[in-house]
Amino acid sequence: MTARTLTCQVVEVEDLTPDVFRVRLEGRAEAMAHVPGQYLEMQLDPETWVPFSIANAHGGDGRLELHIQHWPERGNSAKLRELLVEARQLTLRLPGGDCVLDPDSTRPLLLVAAGTGFAQMKAIVEAALHADPEREIALWWAAKERRELYLESLAREWAATHPGLTFHGVSEQGMDASFDAERIQGHRGRIDEVLGECLDDVAGHDVYLSGSPGMVYACVDVLASLGLEPTRVFSDVFAYAPRDPLVPTVGSLVKERRA
Repeated sequence: MTARTLTCQVVEVEDLTPDVFRVRLEGRAEAMAHVPGQYLEMQLDPETWVPFSIANAHGGDGRLELHIQHWPERGNSAKLRELLVEARQLTLRLPGGDCVLDPDSTRPLLLVAAGTGFAQMKAIVEAALHADPEREIALWWAAKERRELYLESLAREWAATHPGLTFHGVSEQGMDASFDAERIQGHRGRIDEVLGECLDDVAGHDVYLSGSPGMVYACVDVLASLGLEPTRVFSDVFAYAPRDPLVPTVGSLVKERRA
């Protein structure tokens, strides 16, 4: 799908937490078309384009959703917030990215996100469940603390209404007992370490990861010990921060820790 530059309208800016806000955009349906997992670039000024994952599957209605982390101390962040609140129109370039849901695969999905990386996974979950409401999906969402899981209620709703979907919240500070429910589990620790402690075998899964390069590669290194198939793991990090090899032959998980 070739990237194109277009103008769209800002429909809504909504605070989800003090640090994350959701933006809803609208434009011509054919111009806003994208594949679940792709991103767009937003123009802040003639020299500055900022990428954001598209947080919804293409619905044919010309609407897009973004989840944006607000950093008041960063100049670009403040400028972006001001632009979105005050502007009636925005210039976008889309779609971009090859970390997309494979429409021909029926494998179980292992989705791992940190912070607003959830936006990309949200689009993938929506599309996967639309195609097969019983698809086996394990969603792992990591944050420093529970309040940063800014759409926890949505992930809980997916788990409650789709028997094949499980939701795992991961926080370095841990989750209180109220987090756990049927097909929902909270975990304490760093996401790569928690995956290594909780998973036994990811062979046969399609794996999607969204987060910083350090987080993504730490998870890849652990999952490589658990049967991760190099051709079935996807992340935008592989394009903008590549390493060789992307997936190691021998993973980093120390087997003795799992005994």
